Amino acid sequence: MNIHRVSLVFIALAGVFLVSSCATTQTVAKHEGCNTRVGIVFDIGGKNDRSFNAAAWEGVKRAETDLNICLYDVEPGNPTSIEPAMRAFAERNFDLIIGIGFAQGPIMQKVAVDYPDIKFAIVDGVIFEADGKTPKQNVASLVFREHEGSFLVGMIAAAKSKTGVLGFVGGMDIPLIHKFETGYEEGARYQNPKIKVVDNYVGVTDGAWNNPGKGKELALNQIEKGADVIFTAAGNSGLGAFDAVEQYGKNDKGEANKFVIGVDSNQNGVKPGFVLTSMVKRVDNAVYDVVKEVRGGKFEGGFHVFGLDKDGVAYAMDANNESLIPDDVIAKVEEARKKIGSGEIKVTDAMAK
Repeated sequence: MNIHRVSLVFIALAGVFLVSSCATTQTVAKHEGCNTRVGIVFDIGGKNDRSFNAAAWEGVKRAETDLNICLYDVEPGNPTSIEPAMRAFAERNFDLIIGIGFAQGPIMQKVAVDYPDIKFAIVDGVIFEADGKTPKQNVASLVFREHEGSFLVGMIAAAKSKTGVLGFVGGMDIPLIHKFETGYEEGARYQNPKIKVVDNYVGVTDGAWNNPGKGKELALNQIEKGADVIFTAAGNSGLGAFDAVEQYGKNDKGEANKFVIGVDSNQNGVKPGFVLTSMVKRVDNAVYDVVKEVRGGKFEGGFHVFGLDKDGVAYAMDANNESLIPDDVIAKVEEARKKIGSGEIKVTDAMAK
């Protein structure tokens, strides 16, 4: 067993750990040389989704290396596994417990009340006191202005499109993902007022994050309706859209006929040449920062907001896509970024409606 990182679910009363991948129990190996224990509970889709969970995993792994923490993680096979894992971390008096994804909000709301002396952090969720207005002070709520970054990739998509039709594949049909879609559409229309956006969602349950087959089906349907650039905000399901655009190959100049835009992590390298850009959501930095705060005794509960101003969201440029986006488009996008920062451009926050 690796003494520096163990992926497992706790059974606190029995004093053993349940290994999530094979459902067997084994005794915990003691971590050595560290005195801060951090437990992270991933969203459905797991830490290898190359998107949302993967970004969080990158952040805690960096914290493990840089800050010498004892890191434990749980990949729940289903939503009912989340609360027992979170409570087991709390019962063992962990220094920080991190929940990944808005769906863990109601669970953490209960657990954080039951363990007021334990520090928690949640990505994409907000935990309040009993009054429903005051942020709970033992929980750091890590939230992002996804609509701002989505506006910028919408501009890039509209500038690249030859058909005047764009696609959007969302995961679970919820207000959080509507933030991505609304920002994307507003950015696209800022670039081209006549642009058309075709949108679809994978589903209305947690399974919507982990169904790449459905994601591919939706993307192919959008391509049939004319979409030549598709933005996906669907976790692991979004990888199906990558397969869909790749299926259409490249033209005689060696450029892709259809493009996808990645999300959360930099996914430009997933299908090089077919990924126009990625709307990067720096979950890695947010998670790393909250671990650092706990490690340094400077933890603060309440809202931690990450937008363009803190590079909390951005569009990804690297060797995989720099030839796909002309310099004049980048210049216009950068101009818009500054205008969003100054308030001259106001991007609609669909969750604030």
